[in-house]
Order: sequence, then structure tokens, then C-alpha cells
Amino acid sequence: MSPYFLFGFVLIYFLLLLGVAWYTSRNADNNSFFIGNRNSNWMLVAFGMIGTSLSGVTFVSVPGTVGSGGFGYFQVVIGNFIGYCLIAFILLPLYYKMQVTSIYNYLLNRFGKVSYKTGALFFIISRILGATARLYLVINVLQIFILDNMHIPFWFTTFIILLMILLYTFEGGVKTIVFTDMLQTTCMLLGLVICIYFMMDMMHFSFGAAIKSLHVKNYTEIFNTDVKSGSFFIKQIIGGAFLTIGMTGLDQEMMQKNISVRTLKDSQKNMITFSLISVGVNFLFLFLGGLLYLFAASQNIDIKGDDLFPTIALNYLPSFVAIIFIIGLISALFPSADGALTALTSSFCIDILGLRRNPSLTEKQTKRTRIIVHITFALIFFLCIMIFKWIDDKSIINVILIVAGYTYGPLLGLFLFGIFTRRAVPQNSVMVMICIAAPIITYILSDNATRWFNGYSIGLELLLINGLLTFAGLLLVSKPAIPTNAVD
Repeated sequence: MSPYFLFGFVLIYFLLLLGVAWYTSRNADNNSFFIGNRNSNWMLVAFGMIGTSLSGVTFVSVPGTVGSGGFGYFQVVIGNFIGYCLIAFILLPLYYKMQVTSIYNYLLNRFGKVSYKTGALFFIISRILGATARLYLVINVLQIFILDNMHIPFWFTTFIILLMILLYTFEGGVKTIVFTDMLQTTCMLLGLVICIYFMMDMMHFSFGAAIKSLHVKNYTEIFNTDVKSGSFFIKQIIGGAFLTIGMTGLDQEMMQKNISVRTLKDSQKNMITFSLISVGVNFLFLFLGGLLYLFAASQNIDIKGDDLFPTIALNYLPSFVAIIFIIGLISALFPSADGALTALTSSFCIDILGLRRNPSLTEKQTKRTRIIVHITFALIFFLCIMIFKWIDDKSIINVILIVAGYTYGPLLGLFLFGIFTRRAVPQNSVMVMICIAAPIITYILSDNATRWFNGYSIGLELLLINGLLTFAGLLLVSKPAIPTNAVD
């Protein structure tokens, strides 16, 4: 199929997003940008969050994992579901009780300014790396299969896509993203279902026959019972739960949408509904991955990992399915970037610059600062994506999980310490050094685990180890008293 024809669909899709953005951002103000005026519909948020949580990584990378790990990724999905339940009934009541605009205001109220700003900075670092890794994956697929044939360089593709995202998040922020995420999630799930249907049809499979064929190839195996393995099922489930708590419950991007819902009860309904749908969708992506590997074997296609789905969808399936794949891929790209860009802007403006705590600033001055920060983060995204292109890692999902383990660990430790103890920590460089030292010690442990612990390999429990080291460090320097601080 002509790359120009496929590119035309990309442009049409973007124009549709701009139309939605224009409609939803009318009469928008700074409150709309940061928290959607606390007036978002919980059902829209729940549905849209599926696209944000899955992103291009799930769309491309998760099916690619089936060749080496079968359905083993579903162990993480089980842990994710447990994590979402903990968020719904522990963290969300905390955020609603405090009526926060940024969830890191909890750290300000519980500990003080140093902990507050440290937590916000770790979120900013983590979200920049995670979001740009996801963006790189999808942009690289578009580049290889469409834009290289049009002789458009990778840097220009990245620049234009980030410009697109800037244009439709510029005014409305969260208020706009709630609606664009719903549209993008719909397109992504339609792409998934249609691709599964055509794959089964081409191989003359019913669902039952497909499952039997996958079972014969050992692709349906879920639980790894090797205790020393990094993917041992208990480690994967526990690690998946804490990854979800870190990457969703302690993440301003994901929680920004949840706290934009009117009431705590509706926000909890949103979280549980979203988590149940997410389990089913992840299973379908793994099922699709198995079908892709069966098809590749039947056609002697020697491609694995992240390149498998795009190669088959664009070169072996009907043209109609290729168009659906591109639309689904684009739909997976934007939710992982627009929400991140908006959340980073909100966190930096509120947590680092303190715009919401400065009564002397007018609405116009706040907006001008917000726009400058928004554009600056877009430029940072551009630089990080170019670095990922230079590194050119073939399994982005592993990169994202490792990055999350190191960067969300201190955040997890801070929140756990605040929730489960009544002690205070010093608001000085000692506290900051603990949050920096914990990831370094975790890295040393992970790098030497197989030699030091008789072949034991550290997997997703990396985040939990990091968080517990942070917790232990804070416990060592803490005092019984609790300081009293004002929350904005």
C-alpha cells in the first residue's frame, strides 16, 4: 500500500483530534487545564484511561513478547489489577479528602516542602523517560513502514508529531484530554479486534481452535514457577501491583484525570471499571501475539519482538486492515504523550513553581507561564526521543519497566512512609540523599543478584526493593513528631 495513502489517514485523524480539542477547550481557563474544573464524567475517564495505560507499548510490544515468554506477561496484568484496587480504596480517598490539584501536595502536608519538591521531581524525571520511550516506539514504527519511503527524516517526524500534540492540548489540557483519550481508546480497541478477526480468518481458526494451536506451541503458559527466575509468578504479581501503584497511583498524569471526576465514589467506580476492562484488553493483545507468531511460522517470516505486528499488518494483511492498524497505532501514540505533556506541565507549574500558591499572579500571568513550560517540555520530549533513536533498543517494554523501577521507587517509599507511619523526616539534603541513594543501591543489587544470591534474578520487584530501601532510610533519620504545614 502507498505510504502517501496511509499518511493521508494520519492527517485526517489529526484533524479530527483538532476538532475535538477546539470544541472542548472553548471558555477553558487554567483550572480547566490542570483539573478539568473537577467536572469530568467518570465513565469517559475510565474508558479513556485504557488508552493511556496501554499506549503503543501494549499495541506493539506486548504481542511481541509472546514468542519468548508465552502469556507470561499476564502475571503482571494480575498484579496490575490488585494495584488498581489498592489505589481506589487507599490513595483516592486520601487525594479527595485533601482536595489536591497535584497529588504531591500530600507530601507537602505530611512532611514539608523538601519532600514535596523531591517527590514532584522524581515524577517529572520518571514521566519524561517513560512517555518518550513509548513515543519513540510508535514514531519509529511509523518511520520505518511509512515515512522512510517518503524520504522524511526521523527528527522531522518527531518534531511534527510533538507539534500536533502541542496544538490540541494547548488550551484545554485535562478537559480536552478526557475526550480525546476516549476517541483514541475507541480507535485502538477497534484496531485490536479487527486485526484479531482477520488473523483468525486467514488461518481458518475459530477461537477454540486458535487457543488449542497456541497451547500446542506452549504460547498459552502464564505462570512461571522457577523461584530464581526474574519472571517467577509471585515476583511478577507483586511487582505488577507495586508498578501500578507507582505508575498510576503516584503518577500525576493518571491521577490528574481521576481527581477531575466530581466525587470520590465516581472516581473509585472509574478505577475499578477501568481495571476490569484493562485485564480483558491485555489478554486480547497476548492472544493476538500468539496468532501473529503462528502466522509468521506458517509464512516463514523470521521476525520477532516489536517489529512483528507492524510487519504482518502492513505487508501480509488486506489493505483495509493495514489502514486500521495505522489508525490504531496512532491512537495508541497520542494518549501516551498528550496526558504526559499536560501532567508534566501541571506538576512543574504547581509543585515546582508554586503558581497555585501565589495569589499575586493574575490568570493571564499564570497562563503565560504555563504555555512556556508546556512548550519547554515538548522540546525536552524531542531530545529524549532522539536519544532513544540513537540507543535503538528493540524491546521498549523492558526499558519502560526498568525505568519505572528506579524512578518511582523513591516516590513509593515516601508515600508508604507517610501513610503507614506517624513520624517526621528532616526537610534538608539528608532526605534528598536517601531518595537518590536508594535507586543506586537497588541498581548495585540488581546487577550482582545472580552472583550474590545463588542465581536469583531480580525482576519487577525492583520497584518494591527501591521503595523499601527509601522507606528504611527515612525511618533511620526520622523523628516521632509530625510537622504541621499548610496545603495550597
